[in-house]
Amino acid sequence: MIKNAHLLNDLNHQYQQKSKRTYQEALVIFEGLWNEAVHLGKLPLKNPLEGIEKDYRIAKALNHPQYKSNV
Repeated sequence: MIKNAHLLNDLNHQYQQKSKRTYQEALVIFEGLWNEAVHLGKLPLKNPLEGIEKDYRIAKALNHPQYKSNV
């Protein structure tokens, strides 16, 4: 469990500043992670639209004009 989110954010920011990656390097990392997920059987999703109704209802509620005026 993360107890100090500010410390983690600072650490993440420092890491990003030190390790600038090119698009090609980021793509290689992404492809490696994708292949690992496929190998583990987590991707591709069997039914990518599963649960979309719940997500839609949440998004609709959060984007309601009544709530936008309070932000």
